Amino acid sequence: MADKKPTLLVIEDDEGLQAQLKWAYDDFEVVIAGDRDSAIAALRSEAPAVVTLDLGLPPDPDGTSEGFAVLDAIMALKPDTKVIVASGHGARESALQAIERGAYDFYQKPVDIDALGLIVRRAFNLHAIEAENRRLVASSSEDKTVLGRLITGAPEMVKVARTIERVASTNVSVMLLGASGTGKELLAQGLHEASNRADKPFVAINCAAIPENLLESELFGHEKGAFTGAVKTTEGKIESANGGTLFLDEVGDIPLPLQVKLLRFLQERTIERIGGRKTISVDTRIVCATHQDLESMIAAGTFREDLFYRLAEIVIRIPGLAERHGDSVLLSKAFLKRFSKEMNPAVTGFAPDALSAIDGHDWPGNVRELENRVKRAVIMADGKLVNAVDLDFGESEEEAAEVLNLKAAREASDRKIIRHALARSEGNISSTAKLLGISRPTLYDLLKQYDLHA
Repeated sequence: MADKKPTLLVIEDDEGLQAQLKWAYDDFEVVIAGDRDSAIAALRSEAPAVVTLDLGLPPDPDGTSEGFAVLDAIMALKPDTKVIVASGHGARESALQAIERGAYDFYQKPVDIDALGLIVRRAFNLHAIEAENRRLVASSSEDKTVLGRLITGAPEMVKVARTIERVASTNVSVMLLGASGTGKELLAQGLHEASNRADKPFVAINCAAIPENLLESELFGHEKGAFTGAVKTTEGKIESANGGTLFLDEVGDIPLPLQVKLLRFLQERTIERIGGRKTISVDTRIVCATHQDLESMIAAGTFREDLFYRLAEIVIRIPGLAERHGDSVLLSKAFLKRFSKEMNPAVTGFAPDALSAIDGHDWPGNVRELENRVKRAVIMADGKLVNAVDLDFGESEEEAAEVLNLKAAREASDRKIIRHALARSEGNISSTAKLLGISRPTLYDLLKQYDLHA
């Protein structure tokens, strides 16, 4: 069976030109539309990669308003479409406006069939290349996924994920130590999903976000009438997670009196609700996290040492984003893909200056800061590509985010620089070598020497 011909949508109201274009390009499946409604219907049903658009459409055949309305609709519905605009009205002004509004190219009437054919074929080729690039980027992101949803290419973070996978099948309590925004809850959920408790509840509670006088009730539950406002018996988070996993975020904020009760649960695996006399057996695994220095808190008498050792049977330290070289670019592309789909479908990627700024930033707020900044940039972007200005780093950050070059960064480690460059060029060896200012054979030798992978 022969391959299906690519679909070319021709939006043209001149019947003679419709017929001419339909028969001129026998290597395309040509679909004709003569007005806005039929054009949008064809766009939805055929999803063409390339469209030729006459700006002079009814009810404004002598102007461009209807044609531009169709162009705007195409860009909103299918922004990756290559639209080739034609007009005999104010050609230069129309061309500039069409390109600003997302058109791929422009030609002036009267139509030269051969010249237009070259533009159309070039548009099809470019669309195919862009689609393949998007597929490769998506595939690259999937290949960099560990623990189900954690995206990383940094050996430091892969090591964390592998440790979590190894302890997941046990029932030991796990403590995750790391700065705010490093993804502690995501890792805790990954641990739960990799364990034999995956079909049971995963319950998370932020101990710092709940007032001290309510935290005990949140954790252990209460009986009806136990205190003013207790109008019904309520399970606590520990009981709700029975058979599953309870994630205690910011465990260092638990007050001392409540630490005693939590310690008893960890020792006996039983709880009593507030106001209750019944002992309830609970099989809940505890995973906790904090950004505080618990050992200093123990020395200061604000955190119980015996509770620490019950909670910290396995301690896993999570590196900050600044230590995960190359991950900021990798994660930013995943965030852009998600946010552009939700908020601004016209945005398809990052401009080189934006990638440079992302790669050069320290990210003190870690992954949470990166996620928020990419979300803002997608909303603020005017064109198809997010640029450095959209990221709102300020002039000093943009000036600091220079293109990587091995000679200019001689004082930094080769390993760190190469990982940055690989992330920036999406693993392409030729682009990475060019970025670093070295030959491909030299880059291959360095990759082998440092056990790095493209």
